[in-house]
Amino acid sequence: MGRLDGKVALITGGARGMGKSHARHFVAEGAKVVIGDLLDDKGKELAAELGADNCRYIHHDVTIEAEWAVAVAAAAEAFGTLNVLVNNAGILAHRKIADMTLAEFRRVIEVNLIGEWLGVKSVIEPMTKAGGGSIINISSVEGFTGAAGMSAYSASKFGIRGITRSAAQELGKLGIRVNSVHPGGIMTTMTATAFESFTGISDGEGFMRSLPIARFARSSEVSPLVVYLASDESSYCTGSEFVVDGGMLSGPGY
Repeated sequence: MGRLDGKVALITGGARGMGKSHARHFVAEGAKVVIGDLLDDKGKELAAELGADNCRYIHHDVTIEAEWAVAVAAAAEAFGTLNVLVNNAGILAHRKIADMTLAEFRRVIEVNLIGEWLGVKSVIEPMTKAGGGSIINISSVEGFTGAAGMSAYSASKFGIRGITRSAAQELGKLGIRVNSVHPGGIMTTMTATAFESFTGISDGEGFMRSLPIARFARSSEVSPLVVYLASDESSYCTGSEFVVDGGMLSGPGY
């Protein structure tokens, strides 16, 4: 028996990086998964790998409310219900405040923060009809601290904490749990690109070696936590924040 047997999940940003890892872990634990992304080729490839009986791909821009309605309907059409949302889609723009345009700032907020808020809003009705569910909002260690050149990203990730706590208060009576996950030091395409441009960090590997667990993490080291929050094992967890950062936030080194 898988830990997610009988669950149907929608995972945004599921074509690569952590979202791809989450999708693989969910299917391995018995869930049916719809992955949404803008990277159509990669998304279709992953869906084919996981098999039509387990996974479907849909083109999904998380900033557009109408596309959320389509994605939610796709999950119900393919697998009959919707129990889990993993709000994983996100972007990062590394630029000092003085150099960042308003359009760049707004784009990060639209994808990372408004996109997650729309996700929460869009699944309330189907999860209520299903008798409850679990919403997992992927934030970041940047949701607890700021960093030079990260004003938009940090603002969005701080905001996810507020959305998560408010949603947990509102939706608990409907049987819907809402929690946030805060990864740090996870080696994905996005973070690798960001490390190349970080002001003051010329050696990303050197930075990671200074941490208590002195290495980058794999996406697969975050996915088991996301599986736990999607499963009935976490039935008394809501409004909580789960950090996966190798000790990054444990001391002054960060």
